[in-house]
Amino acid sequence: MRRGLRLVGKLLLWAVILSVGWTLTYRFVPIPFTWPMARDALAGRHVSRDWVALDAIAPALARSVIAAEDSRFCTHSGFDIEAIEKAAAGNASGKRLRGGSTISQQTAKNAFLWPGRSYVRKALEAWFTLLIELIWDKPRIMEVYLNIAEMGPGIYGAEAAAQHHFGKSAERLTANEAARLAASLPQPLVRNAGRPGPYVRRHSRTIERRAGVVRRDGLDTCLR
Repeated sequence: MRRGLRLVGKLLLWAVILSVGWTLTYRFVPIPFTWPMARDALAGRHVSRDWVALDAIAPALARSVIAAEDSRFCTHSGFDIEAIEKAAAGNASGKRLRGGSTISQQTAKNAFLWPGRSYVRKALEAWFTLLIELIWDKPRIMEVYLNIAEMGPGIYGAEAAAQHHFGKSAERLTANEAARLAASLPQPLVRNAGRPGPYVRRHSRTIERRAGVVRRDGLDTCLR
């Protein structure tokens, strides 16, 4: 029994050391690939991506994703407790299932883990969220998020999405184009930012207004 406990303890220690080292490495180098990218490549689909620094992405895009996904991004430490409580209450009451994931959680999931809803993956997501909040800073979290998020079939990151949908660099995105990309993020395979349907057009206008509030109220100050 003791030998087994010691073995488990050693395995956990090595898991912690390796995950911390992995997270520290990604603090400084571009993420080479993600599970969705690997999935597309193995399926023979073309993968389009082009890593760029955060300052080479129009600030309107960061403001738009904050407005659409995580208004408390600059103030929380990885988890938005209020959003989680609201999501849990809504799910418990039988309403449409909704999540409470922050941009930090989505970044941890996209950068380190595989898609899925198992308890193991959720626990690992929480662990890596804590690590990136401790080891990275908010600009790095946003930079990684905007470079690896899926924004269309085989299209990953702001630069590839801007080129594909609008024929321009991410640095030149307008407020409306940024809002349309943010509107497509939850379902990038069915929501087309370049040729938006009625829902994306309507939702992007809402996001654009909210992004103006993000800028006015300084909800993106951690990125400046």
